[in-house]
Amino acid sequence: MSRYHARLAAAQATMQAKGVDALCVSVGSDLPYLTGYAAMASERLTMLVVPAEADPVLVIPQLEAPRVRTDHDLAIRAWMEWEDPIAIVADLLGGASAVAVGDQTWSTFTLALQTASSAAVWVSAGAIMRDLRIRKSSDEVDDLREAARAADRVIDELGHVRFSGRSERDVGREIAERLLAAGHDTVDFTIVAAGPHGASPHHELSDRMIQHGEAVVVDIGGHRNGYASDTTRMFIVGDAPVGFDDAYTVLRAAQAAACEFVAPGVTASAVDAVARSIIEDAGYGDLFIHRLGHGIGMDTHEDPYLVAGNDTVLEAGMAFSVEPGIYVPDAWGMRIEDIVAVTEDGMESLNETPRTYRIVT
Repeated sequence: MSRYHARLAAAQATMQAKGVDALCVSVGSDLPYLTGYAAMASERLTMLVVPAEADPVLVIPQLEAPRVRTDHDLAIRAWMEWEDPIAIVADLLGGASAVAVGDQTWSTFTLALQTASSAAVWVSAGAIMRDLRIRKSSDEVDDLREAARAADRVIDELGHVRFSGRSERDVGREIAERLLAAGHDTVDFTIVAAGPHGASPHHELSDRMIQHGEAVVVDIGGHRNGYASDTTRMFIVGDAPVGFDDAYTVLRAAQAAACEFVAPGVTASAVDAVARSIIEDAGYGDLFIHRLGHGIGMDTHEDPYLVAGNDTVLEAGMAFSVEPGIYVPDAWGMRIEDIVAVTEDGMESLNETPRTYRIVT
């Protein structure tokens, strides 16, 4: 049985357990997770229809059909430009009374389908897909590990790159080129946040020149073989800013303690609390302004989320970031981020580069 046969069978079993008659998945990562085919986002509807107790059918524009490549026999209903794909999907749904629709499906398609199948109750497919995707197989962890190691190679290379006198945008462009050269298929983001820009966790590249004596937050990620990378390391141009070293010692301790705490049976919120308590006890609590981490897989951000109030119990196969940060407005910011995978008796860090900051020119 192929991985996709197995995933579709698991989806149907989950649907039956939740009382869902049909699953409709369109653009986004759920479709390639279930079929191996990534649809092009378009006004032309592509939708996988998965009945709880019948064979799935992929409804796809005829002009996109040659792009479909899967390792299993998946029934395909290709529609011509003069046909109505909404009517085709509605017909496949038959008398389904409860239909789960993918969270990333365009609202224009969802609303049209609700009108065409008005007798059905429509619910989010998020709970079904979360159950399937939150625990990674060994093959998926291998893919995440390879993506992480490719990003690590770029971080190592950046230790020999000149930062001073260059714009954030220029350095970001070089990082993107290096990510592709290291084996990534796509580059999703390159954050290069120097000096006061580092206090904005999701700072966008700018034309501001990086200066001597500034801390630079470098957060990079992309996709390799369908799975995401995401890592953050710190670079200092020359000498560290006043107060930076003391805070960085606290940040390293918090990140290391949280990683060491990860194991099956602990909750996502408890891991967040480990890092947060160390930062708070050192007097920087108000400067740690985001959750500790996010799940990662085919999406850069997915379940589980390491945040207060999330009592999800960690299990082997779950993968997520551990990334505490300290951000001083108008001065500097700092963050250390690793992707970790829960193992049967603990965790594996998929990123391996040193967590110390690097001095660059």
